[in-house]
Amino acid sequence: MIRRANVNDLSCLVALSLQVWLNTYTLDGMRREYADFAIGQFTKDYFQDLLLRDEYDIIVCEEEGALIGFAVANNRSQFEGPENGFELEKLYVHSHFQGKGVGRALLSEVTARFGSDFWLYTWTENISNAFYKRLGFELIGELSFEFAGKRILNNVYMSPR
Repeated sequence: MIRRANVNDLSCLVALSLQVWLNTYTLDGMRREYADFAIGQFTKDYFQDLLLRDEYDIIVCEEEGALIGFAVANNRSQFEGPENGFELEKLYVHSHFQGKGVGRALLSEVTARFGSDFWLYTWTENISNAFYKRLGFELIGELSFEFAGKRILNNVYMSPR
C-alpha cells in the first residue's frame, strides 16, 4: 500500500533512511564522519519538518504494517530551470525489498500524484544508476559536493517523457 506519510511514520522514516544511506555510502566501512552525518541528518525532527513544509511531499510504501520504502518530492527545487520539473529528493527502499518492484511502484505513484516531469540525482557509484537507466531516465547532468574531504560526484537524471 502506498500512502502519504504522517507523524506516526517518523521513527520508521528515520530508521529506513539510516539503513539505506549507510548501506549506500559506507562501502569502505563505517567511518566516523559518515556515521555522524547520518545520525545528525536523519532525525524525527528532520522528517517532521518536511511533513510541515508546503514544498515537500512524502509518500510511503508499506507491507503488512511495515514501512518498506518511501519517496520525498520537493516541488520548489529546480535543476537548470523549471522545464525539468520538481526534484525527487529521495527514493529509499529497504534492502530486503530491492528488486521486488517497490521502487518502481513508488515512482509510478510519484508521477500519478505530483506529475511526470521530475529530476533526481544519485551518486555515480550507487547501484541505483542501473535502475534509473533501465526505466528510461535520461542522464542530463552532474552535481558534485564535498563530503568528509572528498568530492562526491552525482549523476542527474530526468524522468522519462
